[in-house]
Amino acid sequence: MQIPHWFWFAAVVLLFWGACGIFQKLATNYISAESSLVWLILGFILIEPFVYPGKSLLHYSKENILWGLLSGVLSNLGAWGLYVAMKSGGKASIVAPICALYPAIVVILAPFLLHESITLRQGLGVLCGLIAVVLLSV
Repeated sequence: MQIPHWFWFAAVVLLFWGACGIFQKLATNYISAESSLVWLILGFILIEPFVYPGKSLLHYSKENILWGLLSGVLSNLGAWGLYVAMKSGGKASIVAPICALYPAIVVILAPFLLHESITLRQGLGVLCGLIAVVLLSV
């Protein structure tokens, strides 16, 4: 069976975000959630020259730039919430998996907002994830 090209990028995400969860907890053990967020943003800025394709930032339509900006704002607000949860005493082994369920929201909203279809298997996957959160939280 041929493994799709996108799978390897998803595996990179799994590894990097998995390690990131450990460092997020270590950071919030010693500094504030707000400081952790600033360092997260600076980390993004450090790698940006290596991953940016080089097109002009203003080459895109205003609507597409707005989507990117909204994505960045919501991503950073989510990261801040994650840091606050960890700084407030949340265990990384519980907080990170709960926060990692954000794709469930995408699966639920994708048919309505993105006109994508959800399979029964995907729906069951979301249900299993929600059950996992309940089991982790008790």
